[in-house]
Amino acid sequence: MAKIPGVERDKDIKQQFAQLYNEVHKVIVGNEEVIEDIIIALFAGGHILLESVPGMGKTVLTNTISNVLECEFKRLQGTPDLTAKDITGEMRYDENTKHYALRKGAIFTNILLMDEINRAPPKTQSALLEAMEEKQVTIGGRTYPLPAPFIVIATQNPLEQEGVYPLPEAQQDRFMFKTVLKYLSTEEEVMIMKSKMSSHELGSVFNPSEIQIIQQEIESTVFISDSILDYVVRIIDETRHRRELATGASPRASIAFMRSTKAKAFIEGRDHVKPHDIRRMAFPVLRHRVILYPEYSDTGTTTDDVIAKILQKVQAPMM
Repeated sequence: MAKIPGVERDKDIKQQFAQLYNEVHKVIVGNEEVIEDIIIALFAGGHILLESVPGMGKTVLTNTISNVLECEFKRLQGTPDLTAKDITGEMRYDENTKHYALRKGAIFTNILLMDEINRAPPKTQSALLEAMEEKQVTIGGRTYPLPAPFIVIATQNPLEQEGVYPLPEAQQDRFMFKTVLKYLSTEEEVMIMKSKMSSHELGSVFNPSEIQIIQQEIESTVFISDSILDYVVRIIDETRHRRELATGASPRASIAFMRSTKAKAFIEGRDHVKPHDIRRMAFPVLRHRVILYPEYSDTGTTTDDVIAKILQKVQAPMM
């Protein structure tokens, strides 16, 4: 991707991302916020946790995004008998060469869909931790880097369903976002049925090498003012003092805010973060990092309700 200076570059980037969304919507109906969260997480170098009931089209969604970005895509189904070796791989002895050789697991890809992660046992879930944090895996005493870019998109069933294991707090914190995939409107469901009657040829917008260049540009060219950083810190600090919350957001939330809002600004053709970027990212960044006291969750209060109250209370900087 050629570098374009100044305003022309910003306009060109905005048009390219608009084309990216258009290509995805050739196949995917609705779910604009979910699509945006996945794309922001990918370009910000983060991972995303999708919560929904089965049958909501998560595999089609992630596979479509992979195709438009020319990224390698693999899917793993979370089951009680899934092992860590299925995820990372293992060293196997080759009778022909008389040496051990690496059999790569599903994690050696650009986009890994870990479907129904909380149906896999906790020990297996933990196999993702090093890969998500370090972008590498250690097998047989040797460390192997993962392809770049690399993102885990894990889907999670609501905890009230049977046969699920709650994700440990430390593992949830590794995800940049938690996004909730909701039921579509009746009009959107009609559009889905009609779309199944025809095939769609997808065009590619970026490739893995270009994604890495954009990730570097986001890191080096998008500015966050001290007033915005202070706004983020005050929001996070408020989560640690709310009477509804047993646990507030961790320091990783600050980093997630910074990386995700810089990516959002870049995608929209801006070189600086605005307060509305913080408000937009607050829900996916915080909802899995705060824990309600049971007396509040039992009465129907959600983490989103508390986050909304925090955003109302904490005053945004004037920009």
